[in-house]
Amino acid sequence: MTEPTPLDGEQRLDAADFDAFFAEESAARPRQTLTLYGKTYTLPDSLPLMFTLQAERVQHSSDPDDVRSMLATLFGCDTLDEWAAAGMTERQFGVLLIWSGANIKTPGSLTMQGAAELYDQQEAQGKAPAPNRAARRSKPKPKRPRSSGKRS
Repeated sequence: MTEPTPLDGEQRLDAADFDAFFAEESAARPRQTLTLYGKTYTLPDSLPLMFTLQAERVQHSSDPDDVRSMLATLFGCDTLDEWAAAGMTERQFGVLLIWSGANIKTPGSLTMQGAAELYDQQEAQGKAPAPNRAARRSKPKPKRPRSSGKRS
């Protein structure tokens, strides 16, 4: 990368060193750790931008590779496969993600029990059975008044 050069007659200021600033700021923030399947993980001091971008891009994806790449930004490579091989359930995975998200933002803010309760609440709200095709077709559609086609 090339450095910008000052225009004629301009004074050059010291370069802003964001690398040093972010490293110093990150070192000062507390970080939450967790132990899972005998391995200790340290959560990042804030949600990585790559995680946020990937979450937006793949929010409706069911491709395990999308989940793998998102988890790698938080816990390192191969965690999804390691956890699946260790017998992690869908519920455990959901509880872990809820707990991790809260504790990245504010370490110590949510207990595992609290995360489990939040997961159960979300599951109860989101698992209402959708009517099947026959049930949807059997419901009468509301009648709309006929229109003359004129705009009011």
